[in-house]
Amino acid sequence: MKKNALDFKEGMPVSAMSITDMSKNKTGSWRYMRPYYQNKTAPCIKGCPTGEKIPDYFDKVKAGKFEEAWHIILEDNPLPGVCGRVCYHPCEGACNRKDLDSPIAINNMERFVADQNMANGYPKHFHVEKTEMKIAIIGSGPAGLSAAYQLARKGHAVTIYESLAQPGGMLQMGIPKYRLPREVLKKEIKDIQTLGVKIKTKCTVGKDISWQNLQMSYDAVLIATGAIKSRPLNIPGEEKKGIAPGLQFLREFNLDDKKEIKRKVVVVGGGNTAIDCARSAVRLGADVTIVYRRSHKEMPAVPEEIEEAEAEGVKINYLTNPVEFIGDSRVRKIRLIRMELGEPDDDGRRRSVEVQGSEFEIEADQVMLAIGEIPALDFLPDSINAQWGRVDVDSFQMTNNRGVFACGDSANGPIGTVVDAIATGKNSAFTIDAFLNDKSYHFINNNNVVGFDKINLDYFHKEERPAEARSDQTKLTNNFSEVNLGLDKDQAKNEAERCFSCGYCTTCDTCLVFCPDVAITHSDNGAPYTINYDYCKGCGICVYECPRDAMAFEEEIKWKTE
Repeated sequence: MKKNALDFKEGMPVSAMSITDMSKNKTGSWRYMRPYYQNKTAPCIKGCPTGEKIPDYFDKVKAGKFEEAWHIILEDNPLPGVCGRVCYHPCEGACNRKDLDSPIAINNMERFVADQNMANGYPKHFHVEKTEMKIAIIGSGPAGLSAAYQLARKGHAVTIYESLAQPGGMLQMGIPKYRLPREVLKKEIKDIQTLGVKIKTKCTVGKDISWQNLQMSYDAVLIATGAIKSRPLNIPGEEKKGIAPGLQFLREFNLDDKKEIKRKVVVVGGGNTAIDCARSAVRLGADVTIVYRRSHKEMPAVPEEIEEAEAEGVKINYLTNPVEFIGDSRVRKIRLIRMELGEPDDDGRRRSVEVQGSEFEIEADQVMLAIGEIPALDFLPDSINAQWGRVDVDSFQMTNNRGVFACGDSANGPIGTVVDAIATGKNSAFTIDAFLNDKSYHFINNNNVVGFDKINLDYFHKEERPAEARSDQTKLTNNFSEVNLGLDKDQAKNEAERCFSCGYCTTCDTCLVFCPDVAITHSDNGAPYTINYDYCKGCGICVYECPRDAMAFEEEIKWKTE
C-alpha cells in the first residue's frame, strides 16, 4: 500500500511535517540560514529587447483579466498587436520550457492579449499632466512611435514628421497585410495619438521643413527614419528594366495597391524583406525563386516565415549569388555562381566564397533586390557624425550634437527587426526625458536570471505547445487575408498555465504545505506569504521545493549585520 505523509517508517515520518501545535517550540533560535521570498528575472524578460514583464501579464491571462494584461504589456511596448504578429520572438529562444518540451508561445500570447483589447483605449492613468517640453521625432516607424509614446506618457509634447502619406514607416510600407492587418496597425497608432502625439504626414525634413527649423523649435530632436534605402548589387546589367529594389515593390504593393507582376520573379536576398517580396509575388500569381548566397542556417529571415514561404511554393536557391543580369533592354536571365561557406564574418555568419567555374543561368522576367537597406540621412547637417550610413550615438542614444538623439535602424546598434526598433525608441525616450530634466538615467539591468537547472521539474509535466489557427491558404492567388489567426481563449489560458513563471511567486502554497514548523502563512500585508522567523529554523525545505525558484536562502549572519 502506498504510504502517505503521516505514515511512519522505523519511528520517523515519511515526510518532514508537523502534526501537533508547535507554538511552544520556538525553533527560530536554531537557524543559521534564512529563507525569504525573492522574485528573480525570468529568462524571457531578459530575452525580450523591450523588457516586457511576461510572467506578470501571463498571470492576468490565467485569471481572465485580459485588459489588465494589456496594460502590463503597454508599460514597455505600445505595439503588442504588431509585435504579436511580426516579432522574431527572441523571448521564446530564451524560454526555459524549451528544455522540457517546447518554448511557451509568447508571441501568440502577446497577440492574443492585444486582440482582446481592440475595442479598448488607454486607461486614465496613462494620461498625465503636460510639461512645457517639446520633442520632434523624424520618422513614424516602430522606433519613432515607441519613443513618442513613452515621451507622451512623461507629459511632453511630441510631434512626428513622416514623409509618407500614412504613418507607420516600414510597418505600413514594408510588411504585407496578410502578415499585419492594417486595422491592427491603425488602432495602435491611433491609441498613441490619444496621448497628444501629433503626426505630420507628407512632411519630409530637408524639403518641407528645414533641419535648422526643427532644432530652433524643439527642446530635443530624435532621428528615427529607419533603413529605407536599398543597397545595389553593383554587377553588370543591373540597370536593365525589370530590376528594382524589393522595398520599391513592397511600397507600391502595400501603399499604392499596385498588383502588376511578371511571370518569372527572382528575389535576391535572405532577410525578411526578401521573404515578404516573395510571398507577396506568389499571391499575385508569379513563379517565385529566392536566390541567397549562404545556407538556410545563416538566413536572417524569421524561420517561421521561411517555412511558410516554402509551403506556399516559393523556391529557394541556397549558396548561389548573381554575377550578371542578361537581356536586351530588359532582364531575361540571371547568371549565378555557386557559393561555399568559409570563415565567419564580423556578424558571426560564415562568409560566402565563390566556387570558380560553377556559373549557371536561370530565367527571370522581374528581379527584386533585397540584400539590405540603409538609412537615408541626406537631410542631416555635416556636424552630426555618421559612419557606414548610420548615425553615431552614445550609450544614451545621443549624437555628438547635444539635444539630438537617434534610434532604430538610423542609429548604431541592433538593426533590422521591429522589436529592436521599439526597444531603442523606448530607451531614447527615457534618456531624452532625463536630458530635458537635467537628470542622470540608468538602464535597468535584469540580472539574477533563473536558469533551467533552478526549475523543480517534479511539479511540471510535458505538454504540447498549442498550434495557432490558420486561414485557408489552398488558393493563394489574390488571397491577401491574414495567414495566422492566433490562439483562442482556452488555448491562451492553458498556455499561461504551462508557463514555468520562472522566478515569480504564483502563490501555489508549496512552501506553506512543506514547512515542518508551520512558520509560513498567507500574508495580509500585500505579500503572498509571511515567514514567522520565531519558528523557522532554516531547514530550507521551502526553498528546495519551490517549483520556480522564487525564494532565496542566505546565512543568517548577513541579516543580523545589516
